[in-house]
Parts: sequence; structure tokens; C-alpha cells
Amino acid sequence: MSLANTPVTRLMVVGIVSTSILASVLDIKYYFYILIDTHLWRYRQLWRLLGYQLCYTNSTEVLFGAMTLYNMRIVERMWGTRKFASFIVVTYLLTSIVCPMISTVLRPLTWGLTNYVPAGPTAIIFAVLAQYHAMVPHMYKYRIATSAAPPTDDEFRGVTLSDKSYRYALALHLSLLQWPGSVLGALVGWVVGYSYREGILPAGLIRWRLPGWVLGLKSHRSRTEYEGLRRRLEGQGDAATASGAQGPQGEGQAERRRTMGQQFMSQIREAL
Repeated sequence: MSLANTPVTRLMVVGIVSTSILASVLDIKYYFYILIDTHLWRYRQLWRLLGYQLCYTNSTEVLFGAMTLYNMRIVERMWGTRKFASFIVVTYLLTSIVCPMISTVLRPLTWGLTNYVPAGPTAIIFAVLAQYHAMVPHMYKYRIATSAAPPTDDEFRGVTLSDKSYRYALALHLSLLQWPGSVLGALVGWVVGYSYREGILPAGLIRWRLPGWVLGLKSHRSRTEYEGLRRRLEGQGDAATASGAQGPQGEGQAERRRTMGQQFMSQIREAL
């Protein structure tokens, strides 16, 4: 169990921990949350829209966020690094705008309850969780009994869970740590994740991919170059076969290419 072959997930886990520690050491945590009426309406600090998902402001969120991402690393392995990184970028940009926008609309309807948008990539984590829920099947199920164990006359009652349940429990706890703002972010991330998967988002966003050089991927030669090389090799092989098949020298080479068993069987046939 490691982060091998998941460079984007590894970077996100390390980034969640390191940025939180750095924000604590430098005492700049107040830059990573949003108060709708103060930061956006009064002072027009729109740069906070792109910054509030870069850092968690308490250690509990750091712990559960890193654990949840670590347990969902298989999504990157199934998708590939380039597609997963492109999905993270698209989700980051969408949730950075949608979450504060919904909070702004709901603020007068909830008497200021949604005025606070907490820091941290909770929406991105839940977008990845939506992919994990749809892509990864459970390995086994088990039941926690809530009634007397058989053999009794009472009907057996219990709660059926799977091996994925504890991952959902971690994410659920993360979404409740900064209620109600974190719950709103989790819902928005889940909806964005499923919209990406089901093709509800614009096709351009779904098909868009980060350039390979951004991720350090080596550029591959075009298919036409490989096709031309294959044709040249086949032409050289046909020419060598045609020239070698003429004359006794070609027959000797063909004879030498036969295995020992084939030569032995041919001698037996000649003797009979």
C-alpha cells in the first residue's frame, strides 16, 4: 500500500500537509477563508476565490483530507496521471467559483449562516470521491447485527456495510468539520464530479487535457513516423528474403535455419 505510480495524488497529499504547516508557521491562515460580506462585497478581494482551496486551517481537516485522498489513489491509477490531473484542474476552477456563488445567494435566505466559506479542498476531494464511488467496486460486504443473534425466533436485523464504508466515513467526517460551509463544498464537489463523469459539463472541459510537459511526461513520436519506419523495415526484409531465396546459397541458408528435429525427421523419410 503506497503512492507508487500516483504522482498527482502524492503531490496533493504532501501539499495539503505542507501548506497547512507553512500557513501556521507564517501566521497567514486568515488569507485562506472567505467571509462573503467582508472579503467579497466590501473589499472586493476576488483573489480569495482562487486561494481558499489551497490550504486547510486546522490539523483535523489536514488529517482526514490526506487520509481520504490516500485511500482514493486508485482513481489516478485507473484513469492515468494526465487525465486525473486535468480533472483536478477543471474541478478546482469550477468549485472555486460555484461554492462562493451559492453561499452568496443563500446568505440572505439563511440569515447569514452561509456567510463563511471555509478553507481547504473539500470540494475537490468529494469530486474525486464521486469517481471512486462510480469506478471502484467493493470487495466484500459485512453486517453489523442490531438484534439477537440466530438461532432465535426474532428476525435478524443489521446494518450492511462494505470494505469501502470506512472511506466514506472519513469523507463524511471531513464534510462536517466546518459545517455548514464544508457541507456545501462537499455537495458541490460531488455534483461536479458526477457531472464530469456523466458528460453533463461542456464537452470541451471534459476532453481538455494538460500538456504532457507540465506533468513531465515524455513526448511520443507521432503514429505516422512509426508507420513509416515499419514499412521501411518490411521492405528491407522482403528484399533480403527475395535475394536469399535465389541459388544454392539460399537453399543452404534455408537448410541451416531448420531445427535439428526437422533435419532428423527428413533423413528418416529419405531412408524409408
